Amino acid sequence: MGDQAYYVGPEQPGPGVLLLPPWWGATAPFRRRADMLADEGFTVLAPDLNFGVRPDTEEEAERVLGEANPDRLASMVQASGGLLAERAGGHRIHVVGFGMGGSLGLWLSVRRPDLVASCVSVYGHQTIDFAGARARYQLHFADEDPFVSDDDAAFLAATMRMEPLD
Repeated sequence: MGDQAYYVGPEQPGPGVLLLPPWWGATAPFRRRADMLADEGFTVLAPDLNFGVRPDTEEEAERVLGEANPDRLASMVQASGGLLAERAGGHRIHVVGFGMGGSLGLWLSVRRPDLVASCVSVYGHQTIDFAGARARYQLHFADEDPFVSDDDAAFLAATMRMEPLD
């Protein structure tokens, strides 16, 4: 995958974590997060979902995401998950995603229930049917988020058959 992903892990493969970045891309601080997970024994793959583009402002990041080819993003996420599962001993993987990465992680958990054991989404959301998904979920939202409304969060809780947090 060359420059399109960051791969790191212990000498002996550990549980796989697919680390999906926010719309800023796989920046140096994001790669350090992957290093910290690897230091804890995880095998980590962090694909660059921006394919090398590094937005400088929120407006530019929103524009880059709006112009992204959804089929290319979906292909990158699925291929990355499959490759990680192979490298991590063929076990189901764990997904941790931020913003758009969180949304794509939730999508992957539905699209590939055979692949995703758990999914942590920070500020990501989906409006898809979670029937058939087998992952365990942990969702994190801001109290005031211009991208994820209270209704979006409630929809996720209802479709995942989760109890919303007070």
